[in-house]
Amino acid sequence: MTRARPDELWPDVRPEAARRLMAAAVESFAERGYHATTTRDIASGAGMSPAALYVHFPAKSAVLFAISRNGHERTLAMVESIIAADPDPVGAMGTLVEKFVAWHAKRHVVARVVQHELAALPPDDYAVVADLRRRTEQLVRDLINRGVEADVFAVPDVRTAARAVLSLGVDVARWYSPTAKPSPTVLGRQYAELVLRMLGHQP
Repeated sequence: MTRARPDELWPDVRPEAARRLMAAAVESFAERGYHATTTRDIASGAGMSPAALYVHFPAKSAVLFAISRNGHERTLAMVESIIAADPDPVGAMGTLVEKFVAWHAKRHVVARVVQHELAALPPDDYAVVADLRRRTEQLVRDLINRGVEADVFAVPDVRTAARAVLSLGVDVARWYSPTAKPSPTVLGRQYAELVLRMLGHQP
């Protein structure tokens, strides 16, 4: 399993010890699953004593929440910035899918945890993440609607189409590995072409 530097994954998280714990938790959750991972597993993976985890996080679930919330917040910010930067629905959708898929491939380990351990979150924490997901999906839905109104997209149901677009990107984290081909960047471009065709765009 490849190990990304904690400062690459969470540049805004402070202190550095908290980032190390989050990185160790990602690897342990990805290998063992959330429920089979102990706080000792996380702390030892970060090179700390078990008691050190509680200095930064009140519980194992708080570590998962920090990982999941951060991933979803960054996804939402990325989608917002792409859509704001390009008024053309086709161009915006192509860029959005390209970057979304490339991130899920390049950061497949953390993405797997962010996307597939949601059920382990406590109800209040889950509600926060679910709201971020709804806001992201609404942006994609609005973008598809714009394309339909501009007669560059043709889909039978916008809600279903938006979910399909996001699901394609999310699923990349399930199967991608460091030895997979093509590269994340190329894969993102290929998925962008497929999604535009799926949405009925005729070049």
